Amino acid sequence: MFTHLHVHSHYSLLDGLPKIADLVLDAKHKGFTALALTDHGAMYGAIEFYKKCKSEGIKPIIGMEAYITAGSMKSKVDRQADKPYHLTILAKNFEGYKNLMKLTTLAHIEGFYYRPRIDFETLVKHKDGLIILSGCQGSELSQAIIGGNLEKAEKIAQNFATNFGPENYYLEIQRQPITGDDEFARVRKSLNQNLATLSRKLSLALTATGDSHYLEPDDATAQDTLVCIGTGKIVTDSNRLDMKSANLSLMTESQMRELFSDIPEALVSTQKIADMVDIKIPLEKFQFPYFETPDDLTQEDYLKKLAYEGVSRIYNLSEVELKKDRPEILNRVDYELDIIKTKKYPSYFLIFADFANWSKANGIFYTTRGSAAGSLVAYALGITTINPLVYNLPFERFLNPERPSAPDIDMDFADNRRDEVIDYVTKKYGKDKVAQIVTFGTMMARAAVRDVGRALGVAYSKCDKIAKLIPFGKQGFQMTIDRAIKISPELKLAYEQDAETKQIIDLSKKLEGVARHPSVHAAGVVISPTPLTDFTPLRKDTDSETITTQYDMHACESAGLVKMDFLGIRNLSILGTAVDLVKKTKNITIDLHSLPLDDKITYDLLAAGNTVGLFQLGGSGMTKYLKDLKPTKVEDIMAMVALYRPGPMESIPEFIARKHDPKLVTYLDPSLKEILESSYGVLTYQDDVLLISIKIAGYSWLEADKLRKAMGKKIPREMAEQKEKFIDGCMKNGWTSAKTLKLWSLIEPFAAYGFGKAHAASYGMVAYQTAYMKANYPVEFMAAVLSAESGKLETVAEAVSECVHMGIKVLPPDINESFRNFTVVDEQNIRFGLEAIKNLGSDVVDKIIAERKANGKFLDLSSFVSRTFVKNFNKKSWEALVKSGALDSFGERNSLLATTEKILELARSFFREKDSAQNSLFGSNSHAELKITLNVAVPATEKEKLSWEKELLGLYVTSHPLHAYKKVLENLGTSVTQIVREAKKKRVTFAGIVTKVKTILTKKGDQMAFAEVEDLGGSIELVVFPNAFNESRNLLLTDKLVKVSGKFESKDGEPKILVDKIEELDNGSSTLQGSVEEKQTSWPSSPLAEGGGIEDLSNQETSTKRIVLPIPEDADPMIFRKLKTVFEKYPGDVRVALDVPSPHGPKRPVETGFHINPSAEFKTRIKEVLKNS
Repeated sequence: MFTHLHVHSHYSLLDGLPKIADLVLDAKHKGFTALALTDHGAMYGAIEFYKKCKSEGIKPIIGMEAYITAGSMKSKVDRQADKPYHLTILAKNFEGYKNLMKLTTLAHIEGFYYRPRIDFETLVKHKDGLIILSGCQGSELSQAIIGGNLEKAEKIAQNFATNFGPENYYLEIQRQPITGDDEFARVRKSLNQNLATLSRKLSLALTATGDSHYLEPDDATAQDTLVCIGTGKIVTDSNRLDMKSANLSLMTESQMRELFSDIPEALVSTQKIADMVDIKIPLEKFQFPYFETPDDLTQEDYLKKLAYEGVSRIYNLSEVELKKDRPEILNRVDYELDIIKTKKYPSYFLIFADFANWSKANGIFYTTRGSAAGSLVAYALGITTINPLVYNLPFERFLNPERPSAPDIDMDFADNRRDEVIDYVTKKYGKDKVAQIVTFGTMMARAAVRDVGRALGVAYSKCDKIAKLIPFGKQGFQMTIDRAIKISPELKLAYEQDAETKQIIDLSKKLEGVARHPSVHAAGVVISPTPLTDFTPLRKDTDSETITTQYDMHACESAGLVKMDFLGIRNLSILGTAVDLVKKTKNITIDLHSLPLDDKITYDLLAAGNTVGLFQLGGSGMTKYLKDLKPTKVEDIMAMVALYRPGPMESIPEFIARKHDPKLVTYLDPSLKEILESSYGVLTYQDDVLLISIKIAGYSWLEADKLRKAMGKKIPREMAEQKEKFIDGCMKNGWTSAKTLKLWSLIEPFAAYGFGKAHAASYGMVAYQTAYMKANYPVEFMAAVLSAESGKLETVAEAVSECVHMGIKVLPPDINESFRNFTVVDEQNIRFGLEAIKNLGSDVVDKIIAERKANGKFLDLSSFVSRTFVKNFNKKSWEALVKSGALDSFGERNSLLATTEKILELARSFFREKDSAQNSLFGSNSHAELKITLNVAVPATEKEKLSWEKELLGLYVTSHPLHAYKKVLENLGTSVTQIVREAKKKRVTFAGIVTKVKTILTKKGDQMAFAEVEDLGGSIELVVFPNAFNESRNLLLTDKLVKVSGKFESKDGEPKILVDKIEELDNGSSTLQGSVEEKQTSWPSSPLAEGGGIEDLSNQETSTKRIVLPIPEDADPMIFRKLKTVFEKYPGDVRVALDVPSPHGPKRPVETGFHINPSAEFKTRIKEVLKNS
């Protein structure tokens, strides 16, 4: 008998090919009764492998091909010197399995240096229950032999045999067939001869392994492509890791016997090892963390105490009063407590209550998802935020005596404070008992095609085109390549007619679903009663340094850990920030959970369709329905949250009609009224289906849940069985066959996509809270939206556009008013945050805010520089502040920029002097104050200012190139935001400014372009094919204002316009310069004829309707503001130009855009300004 002891699955990331199920089934098909799993450096697939082997009657042998360094695993200095070797480790029993988990955990958390490494000392420390195979050609033993150091090899083998015992240490020998690599074959043959000699000399058994990386020989090309994807190489590269020469398939026993016919004992030892292995992992037994209770109360008694106190607080009645006046409340609590106690879940509820209430006490907003809101006990404990009795939410959907799985409370926290909650839990239960859960990115259809094409060296454009022929899967279902070929005629044709496309797709099918990389699950957290390594190995995420499990959420639950969801939700951050801002600006404390639910202003806002920034209620489709619905109660919002999704969406018009006309509310049978009354007789929630199947068809809760799952899977056989059972149950309850079939036809298409009522209630309430805050505290709410979405330029642009619509001014950053995020100023304005400025480091931002808080506002430029200069305050930081407008109160932007080097040098000298004085013998502080005088420069034009805003803030703030075309835009009536929201294939015409252009050549050699056009609310990609490109190439220029006509397309999930025609906007000058010149809010430059000076100002000819004012070279930069004040005071019909000194050359004539009345008083006033400046 032979057993494979060195086997890789796809969890040997981007190296092993077979998925666990395929691997085990193939081994079974080939007649193996035992099988090992030894993935590189990790145990990601161990539980999945164990369970699958058990279900298929195969003995699972859990192992790992470890990376072991000859030195210390903590040495991380020289990659070459600290390079690890390979070593095959197998768990002999449960103790060995636990030690294996500890070893791989230490390798990932303490020993990681390019690879997760252990060292010999650590291995020996955790040796109990382990079997060691000396390893493949990459092992320390093999490398010593290959290097000719047989004495070292002997010492290595003796050391392992001494520490682990000869019965637990085997010399691993491999003889995979090799083709096309004579040198590899020669080295391997010599290695094996020396291993055989060493075996005889030291009386150590040889054991044969296959080092399997795939199942069949014809998988070699796919596995080789996978390696190229992982290493970033192309298959045709000569200098790369190439494993194709060796047959690394899962060879049959007969193939292995043929290879080892001269040393059959190497095969016998594999079976000996397999017989030694006896791992029994306790699965599906939930291990809840220990929760310490006060006053020696049991967990059951403490839970009851908290639940009773909670409902007393909620209803403002004592326990005695509740028993007397509201017995149904305590009856519900006792009913739930009885089930919780029977299922042994009290500690689970107490743990959730503890961190939920800690969050509440620390101002962290949260809610729940899913069915947990159906529990009155959870509400009484402060876990959930919805009273289930008010909204008729069933507890049994969450937990019932028949439910085999653990309860599942999914918590949503403000995403900017989620980590605080996890930190609290970690400190409370111990760092060794809390971790986030790993998740694996896998090669889905489109990604696989792109990856494979890249590895084959195929042009990206072709790979991308093939990938985009693969349709997206329907909601909740991934699209497979096989399915895509069946439903996409274009893909099928390309596959059948193009050899290269066929090669890409065939290889992609073999790689589809293979694990690509580990990452941190968005929500999952586990807490264990003892160290987590008793249940799961751990790893450190390379991107975030977060400690996660190596087992995914399903494996963690199988191992006995209870998954807890801590999801970060941005809208909860928005609510939290808005509440804080209201407190700061208005000194009003808002309790979101005590809001009036009949607030007319809120419902008016929804009826008007002002939904930008609202949770779950944004988008043109939902907005349209809300305007039609005109909600008047929270239940209306909850219903819309549930109905607005594929399937149920078809019921929305009927729901709206019935709300407005009660005569339309009918029921198929009077018995349905109790279930459907709150939704006007319309099937709205999954719970409706469950309750109908229970009440009408006689199902139990367990049976009803099976019906729901069957409807979701849409498996014909299961559906036929359920239909028969449902009809039989209804008819037993007196329903006619016709009425029963009608009822089935209503619920069958609904159940697969229906929304849980408790989930809709929780999310509907958050939606109402966002609407309430926007309606009642609009400035604070929009400031919170902008802060939360900072960094998402499209969303910020939409929010800024909404602010304009609401009459709220969004102001550029200001050094004396801005904080880190967007803030409210002057009650009706919002000020940009400093963090939103590109190129401005966080330490500079921190210093500015801290200094202002400690010592007040900056009175002038010298004050600002002397108080905020830090190590990283460099030229980029300075220019970012100036160009963004943050320093406008200290001078004109070009003057500030022209003085950059002087200011930075003065600042450095100032702080050198300051440090020198502080470090002198007497600690003198008598240094000179910093004095800054700005250089004179041509004032920045409006065009320059807007360009800088776009560059550094991501969008236009103070103005927009399109503002001058407001009437044109209104006449067009279509915006980018509307086009994207409606997402309909239709012809559209809109206007915008060109922000990006990329020109390419087609296969035929014709030019076409991809461009981006932005309007006041967002941007969209243009695809300009050759014909349209030839007609509009002169308009496809950055900063050009254009009108675009074309067809909206979103086939690949990315909205774009297929252009028919591009025209100049308004048929006039449509460059950015032209648009801002019309505003005349600044002084754009233009050629200017010679004019008189200040000395003969009174004699200048005004018949030409123009005068010129010379600006002295040493003028105060504030002169321009003073002149502007005079110009505004004396309006007329004579143009004014300035002769301005330039830092780059001679004086530069500049038109101001002002027209004045050159009266004697005006001339006197101007002379005063020029002389005194």
